[in-house]
Amino acid sequence: MYNSLTRVQNVFGFFTTVAFVVAALIAASDFASPRTPSATVKATNVQVVKGRPHYYSTKKEEYAIIKFSLDADLSSLFTWNTKQLFVYVTAEWPAGGAGDGTNQTNKAVIWDAIITSPSADHLSNLGPAALKKLRRGAAGKSVDPGRGRLSLKNQKPKYQITHPTGRIAETADVALRVHYNVQPWVGVLAWNQDADLGLWKKLAGGVSAAFDLPALKKKDGEGKTRRA
Repeated sequence: MYNSLTRVQNVFGFFTTVAFVVAALIAASDFASPRTPSATVKATNVQVVKGRPHYYSTKKEEYAIIKFSLDADLSSLFTWNTKQLFVYVTAEWPAGGAGDGTNQTNKAVIWDAIITSPSADHLSNLGPAALKKLRRGAAGKSVDPGRGRLSLKNQKPKYQITHPTGRIAETADVALRVHYNVQPWVGVLAWNQDADLGLWKKLAGGVSAAFDLPALKKKDGEGKTRRA
């Protein structure tokens, strides 16, 4: 009854119980930290061209290039339990806004970024020089809320917008929306909230005014009548 194996099992069981309780307390502590994120986003330059949007594309199709400006204060999302923050911007428009409406969820990511906390800088996908500068700026800090403040002007998109029909020009009522995902060291992932939850407030703003995609941009000289 009290052999070595039994004692090892008891010690291991006690250890896992303590570890689980500590992890649960750490995860629950996040609810005591207020979250008040806010963002303002707007499109600054919109073009629709025809070509191969990706190097692996097998055919030419219409795709939109949307430049935007973004001012966001996500600093309240950084706590001592925050590992990293995933931020992304999507372009959204009503179903049926392009082609025959076969795609019922018209949402496309045009830009994203991962913002790490100082304790997770080793996970950053940065070059040696950029990583050294990042670490130097956060020296001695376990939490750096300043990393959650974004100010992008006329930002180029990382991804172009396409549609299964291959046509997207003159799509109406397109809007840009800011999203975030908080990834903690311990606990569950937290996405955008549709409503306030205690001290956690939903994202203030974060949606641009609706705009229309322009007509297909033609190449210089295209459509001109040749002289006899």
